[in-house]
Amino acid sequence: MEANTRSTGRLPAAFLTPGSSSFMDFLSEHQPEMLPGKRQLPPTQGVIEAPHGTTIVATTFPGGVVLAGDRRATMGNVIAQRDIEKVFPADEYSAVGIAGTAGLAVEMVKLFQLELEHFEKVEGAQLSLEGKANRLSTMIRSNLGMAMQGLAVVPLFAGFDVDREKGRIFSYDVTGGRSEEQGFAATGSGSIFARGAMKKLFRDDLTEAEATTLVVQALYDAADDDSATGGPDVARRIYPIVTVITEDGFRRLGDDESSEIARSILERRLEQPDGPRAALL
Repeated sequence: MEANTRSTGRLPAAFLTPGSSSFMDFLSEHQPEMLPGKRQLPPTQGVIEAPHGTTIVATTFPGGVVLAGDRRATMGNVIAQRDIEKVFPADEYSAVGIAGTAGLAVEMVKLFQLELEHFEKVEGAQLSLEGKANRLSTMIRSNLGMAMQGLAVVPLFAGFDVDREKGRIFSYDVTGGRSEEQGFAATGSGSIFARGAMKKLFRDDLTEAEATTLVVQALYDAADDDSATGGPDVARRIYPIVTVITEDGFRRLGDDESSEIARSILERRLEQPDGPRAALL
């Protein structure tokens, strides 16, 4: 919806009518066709081919949470993009990682960011982390029609809960069902392999540095067995996106930090290509 300032200089009545503090509710009432889930797709007899993103992982540590994602997007058996970004800040104390149809997922993240910003401006306070997770659940549920046509979006949401003073992770299914994960979580086609790696490496007393190494290790293991997940690409200098959220807020690791972690993992693998067990034989 746009304001017509060429005639009277006044905003349309819709902008001045009291209502919900939710920007999604505002669009649903005044211009619902702008919402991703309300768009009408042309008839199709098969699944729509579109770039998909995988894999997203997260882990908690005392004082915060780490959320990371690989950089590969695939379309069938083709690599559609090698350096896609899948992890975004939602606000100062939370982030969301996208898995599923890349275009719709990025659009949903932007709408989610706007939803949180709109609420804060209207109410003068931030939503609780639980409230943010519920808002994202509603957005995913509104996309169910497209998900049934193969355009699913299944994000991973993580943040620092300022009330409980700890990091928390929320996972979702295509219907918007929300679950809080304990310790670590993964989503996307490589999640089964990433989860197996994190299960063996996770501890309750991880430091921030150990937690960032853990998520990159999990992504490396996922890429080793899942063709849709991209591992660290040293030749092209493409490394996983790693973000840390603590009481100080959201921080994305720079390329130098991410590459250092990735290179240390690669060096250990070169020394023991078959894993730690090989050193004992």
